[in-house]
Amino acid sequence: MNYFAHETAVIDDGAQIGADTKIWHFSHIMSDCSIGEKCNIGQNVVVSPQVVLGNNVKVQNNVSIYTGVTCDDDVFLGPSCVFTNVINPRSEIVRRDEYLQTKVGKGATIGANATVLCGINIGSYAFIGAGAVVTKDVPPYALVIGNPARQTGWMSECGYKLNFDSSETATCPENNQEYRLTESGVEKI
Repeated sequence: MNYFAHETAVIDDGAQIGADTKIWHFSHIMSDCSIGEKCNIGQNVVVSPQVVLGNNVKVQNNVSIYTGVTCDDDVFLGPSCVFTNVINPRSEIVRRDEYLQTKVGKGATIGANATVLCGINIGSYAFIGAGAVVTKDVPPYALVIGNPARQTGWMSECGYKLNFDSSETATCPENNQEYRLTESGVEKI
C-alpha cells in the first residue's frame, strides 16, 4: 500500500489509489474508481464507482463524488460541494443507466456548498464561487457565482480575479503571468 488511509476509512476491493494519496476519517472509496497520486481525500467523503480523480486533487470534508464525475489534475473540491448524476431522480424509478457525465477541468476550483448539476463541463482553471448552483457549462478561467451561477469575471491559474477594465490584457498579481481576452474567452500570453 503506497497511500495512507485512516483506520476508519473504508476502501473497497478494486479501487485504484495512487502513491502518496491520503484518505481521512470515515471516507468510503468504492470499487472501480480511480484516484491519482498525491490526492487528499478529506473526512466523510464518498467516491463512487467509475469516478476518476486525477493527480493532486484536493477533496475537502463532506463531499460525495458520484458515478459519472471526472476531475482532471489539480482540481479543488471545497467543503460540502455537491455533484448530481441524474437530471430527474425519483426514489421509485431506477435510473442507473441514465447517469450523465460531469467533467471538471485541470486546476478548476469548486467552492464550499456549491452544487454542480450532472452533464456539465467545467473548464480548466474555472472558479465556482461558494454556494453557486451550476446549471450550464463553465468556460476555462471563468469565475461564476450565484444561483443559478452566472459568470462575473475571469480568474488566473493562481486563483486571482483578472482585471480587464482598461485593456484586453491582464496580469496575475501572484506570478505576473499575462492573459488576453479572445472571442472565445481568455488565454495565457
